[in-house]
Amino acid sequence: MKPVVGIVVSNKMQKSVVVAVDRLFHHKMYNRYVKRTSKFMAHDEANDCNIGDRVRLDPSRPLSKNKHWVVADILRRAKVYSPSSATTPSSELGAIIQQAEASSKSSA
Repeated sequence: MKPVVGIVVSNKMQKSVVVAVDRLFHHKMYNRYVKRTSKFMAHDEANDCNIGDRVRLDPSRPLSKNKHWVVADILRRAKVYSPSSATTPSSELGAIIQQAEASSKSSA
């Protein structure tokens, strides 16, 4: 088997991830390309993978009943939303109100 590239869809297990691999094939009757998705369980020794990461899987000996792949490399990390870095409209509004109160006190 050759290495495959897919996206991590689950990392809730210890040292294991589920990776969705998409493939396109040509349907001869309909003369269209059809997209099919396969899900593979893979071994992630360091628990580095997060949901949305693009990873390369290498085949290995059977590690469990369903696990026959190993995460070889994390090609691209997922963009993770962090609420602390984003400014919320309510905090901006609070800052504007504080500035207005300070300016009204200084002018009075």
